[in-house]
Amino acid sequence: MGSIAAGLTHLSGWAAYLVVAALVFGETAVFLGFVLPGEAAVVLGGVLASRGHVSIVLLAAVVVAAAILGPLVGYEIGRRLGDRLFAARALQRIPGGMARARSTLQARGGLGVLIGRFVAILRTVVPAAAGAAKVPYRTFFFFNAVGGILWGVGYCMLGYLAGSAYVVVEKRVGTGLAIVIAALVLTAAGTWAVRRHRKADHPQVP
Repeated sequence: MGSIAAGLTHLSGWAAYLVVAALVFGETAVFLGFVLPGEAAVVLGGVLASRGHVSIVLLAAVVVAAAILGPLVGYEIGRRLGDRLFAARALQRIPGGMARARSTLQARGGLGVLIGRFVAILRTVVPAAAGAAKVPYRTFFFFNAVGGILWGVGYCMLGYLAGSAYVVVEKRVGTGLAIVIAALVLTAAGTWAVRRHRKADHPQVP
């Protein structure tokens, strides 16, 4: 992860757009998120934009497009596999993977698709799980599009606004580790926001 991230810091122009788009697309289309979380690529893209290597507007457009199209492919894969997807041994070995995705979709429906966008493990498997669970395509498409826009623009801007802070961290711990730290911090923030939302929806009764 660190060596790949370090290599990405030297990209600019269309090469940067293509690599970021490929990582974001592959995260949900072909389960690449188990290896390379999409947040790292998007945050790095935002940092590159803050340094003038890419356009933040074009980057956000590319990321949003990839973030919407990737899950559509994942959904189609899940739709074709059906229950075989949930029985796949490789996916069952992922802690909190398919089982968590299935329970989230059953409890939340379309909102589960939106919530899954902001949780690393769920973002990778929810599209395919939604297809296998036969979530209506229109419902999936709507919540996937909303999530893709919010997630794509949000993470691009977080990386862009954190550009100066990233430079300080990079000097102290190195490029690869700095990217990992940024991705972990943003993932933790997203997870905290989702959990807070869940508690608000289900207040404890004294």
